[in-house]
Amino acid sequence: MNLLIVESPSKAKTIEKYLGKGWRVVASVGHVRDLVPENGSVDTNDNFKMKWQIMPGKEKQIKMIVDLVKQADAVYLASDPDREGEAIAWHLLDILKSKRVLGKKPVYRVAFHEITKNAVMAAISEPREIDSNLVDAYIVRRALDYLIGFSVSPLLWRRNLGRSAGRVQSVAVKLVVDREREIEAFKPTEYWSLESTLKVKNSNTSSFKGVLSKYKNEKIEKQTIKNQEQIDEILNYLGEPELNASVVNIDKKKSSRRAFAPFTTSTLQQEAARKLRFSSKRTMSVAQHLYEQGLITYMRTDATNLSAEAVDEIRKYIEKTYGEKYLPKSPNVYVTKSKNAQEAHEAIRPTHFDAPATGLDTDEQKLYDLIWKRTVACQMINAEFDSVAVDIQPENRDAIFHSVGTTCTFDGFLHVYNESRDDDENSESGVLPPLNVGDKIEIEKFLPEQHFTMPPARFTEATLVKKLEELGIGRPSTYATIMSTIVDRNYVEQDKQYRFHPTSAGWIISAYLGKYFSDLVDVNFTAKTEDTLDDVSNGKIKKITALNEFWTPTDKTIEAARGVKTSEIIDIINEFMEHHLFPDGNTKCPKCGGVLGIKLSKYGAFIGCNKYPECDYRIKIGGGDVPNQNDTDTEKQSNTPIDLDEGIVFYPVGKFGPYVSNGKQNAAAKGYTADTITLEIAKNLLDKKSVGRVAIELGENPATKQKILYYATGRYGPYISSNKVNVSVKSQPDLETAIKLINNKKPAVSAQKPAKKGK
Repeated sequence: MNLLIVESPSKAKTIEKYLGKGWRVVASVGHVRDLVPENGSVDTNDNFKMKWQIMPGKEKQIKMIVDLVKQADAVYLASDPDREGEAIAWHLLDILKSKRVLGKKPVYRVAFHEITKNAVMAAISEPREIDSNLVDAYIVRRALDYLIGFSVSPLLWRRNLGRSAGRVQSVAVKLVVDREREIEAFKPTEYWSLESTLKVKNSNTSSFKGVLSKYKNEKIEKQTIKNQEQIDEILNYLGEPELNASVVNIDKKKSSRRAFAPFTTSTLQQEAARKLRFSSKRTMSVAQHLYEQGLITYMRTDATNLSAEAVDEIRKYIEKTYGEKYLPKSPNVYVTKSKNAQEAHEAIRPTHFDAPATGLDTDEQKLYDLIWKRTVACQMINAEFDSVAVDIQPENRDAIFHSVGTTCTFDGFLHVYNESRDDDENSESGVLPPLNVGDKIEIEKFLPEQHFTMPPARFTEATLVKKLEELGIGRPSTYATIMSTIVDRNYVEQDKQYRFHPTSAGWIISAYLGKYFSDLVDVNFTAKTEDTLDDVSNGKIKKITALNEFWTPTDKTIEAARGVKTSEIIDIINEFMEHHLFPDGNTKCPKCGGVLGIKLSKYGAFIGCNKYPECDYRIKIGGGDVPNQNDTDTEKQSNTPIDLDEGIVFYPVGKFGPYVSNGKQNAAAKGYTADTITLEIAKNLLDKKSVGRVAIELGENPATKQKILYYATGRYGPYISSNKVNVSVKSQPDLETAIKLINNKKPAVSAQKPAKKGK
């Protein structure tokens, strides 16, 4: 038997059908191993030696894989064809070696970018070794993220500055905050425009519009007319409407518009957000399902090229379905803009083009249609347009009205797909009547309009992903995670139009990191780090060199930040947020006349008086009351560490979750906070025999009148339990969510022996 290991269970089912007898396909279900969530798991004093552990909840899966390896004649590692996939293959091989189950069995690494029978069989016929450079790049990335998480995040916890800091997420938050600062500082400028309604004299043609483009030998730009006084002067000069005018110039030209390139991860997320209103996370989840069903190629890519086989299939489909007039003489070629695009060989495309996809849910069908249309359109001929620009001058007036008409003469790729953008300069304008130089024109109306300049638009997920990509920050596999992380950690929130607004937590962490960890939120520094990771992937830089280059200066910055007083940090934050908190400049306390400013607490930031505790005036940022608390002095309210008892402490460490320690051993305390952790819970967590037995009561299930309990740790991770029904969860849910999860799962039925006759 040959054993092939992939990442996803649904992918395993699809591939096993292709391979047939003699093969067994099993899934690792994503990553199987990670760093131990405790200080010292990356030893910066010993060449960044790393301590790994099998991820909680993956023990059963690993045991199944190990048992199957024992029975197998050969092992094929077929995780995804990118940096993370290469890391999973490496982790699996390392685990199997440590279990001593391989013996002399051959182990192959295979990678395919689409789940079709031909692609899978081709990959198996040409196996390779695990790419050590890709693995090293993963190790560097994971080490950097860990070191930042375990070094910077505790500084945030200790002073109630935020939940965690991240190498890329912090830059994304800063971009949102900086945009908000631009918006708040923006001062609108007044300007005017003058349109006219025009008509060919003594004709039955429709009216059309022209815009004043020249006045008294001066070119009229967008903001040339600054106020009503100037527009009134122009109107007085022109006189009453119904003026006679004539065509003085006509400029005709033909133009064409080329189809957009096929989707990359970034452009797919942007277009799905615009057209389908999908979040990045939703887009990638749906795309993952399509990929696992063998309907599209791998969905994490920054390449825009297509395979020769795919292009040939698309061109045959276009000729057969739409005719030769829609087929260019030679294939359209798209150059990848990303300088380091090497993790995937193709753009995102359907695996087949003739047969429509069936059996999809609504989201899957919408996204598949988007990918299919974009891919087919990219190999179609250009759309053609006729443009006419006309200058019209009123008689005896030194003024010109300009009018443009554009007509699509051949739809080309637009026959299948049209990507619409808010800033699309190629959008079609109105159609003009037939005109010749000298034609007489009647000016029917003047239409003056007041305008004000607008501040820069807030980021949406689509535009923030686009910005990160332009800056060289993040990679295809990280965009969706970045978007969800900054929302989940309450650094930003989204309005009904999906625009990002920074929360007070986002403002605070940006102020703090911008002052004391400027490199961490510097876009150039972060982009350079991404380039370094790519250089490690390409074998240009050794992993230890890359780690030292990053960590040596960062470690010094962290050491310097540890000695900064909280009062100094608060002053920096107040200075950074002053205009945001007090746009009118009034910082006077209404209760005592003191000075208002930001205060930090475990309940969140708020505005308070500098004469505390004599003056207890305080309000939430944005208004409202602040929860009662015995002490709002953040120097006294350290969340790290918390003494539960002599010798036992609780460490909330942010990204990797909290843990308890007795000085000799640590235990993960995922799901617990400073308010819910107790000495009894801590002791049970440290006692391996009691893990999972300490519960938090969430409330009563109205359907069964039974209590619902939450266990932060169990054999397969956190779970909730009620009336003998257990449901795995990622973190502690609210009561409403817990009720739904419990009621939607039927309790397991125990097998019972049949009763003996006569009893």
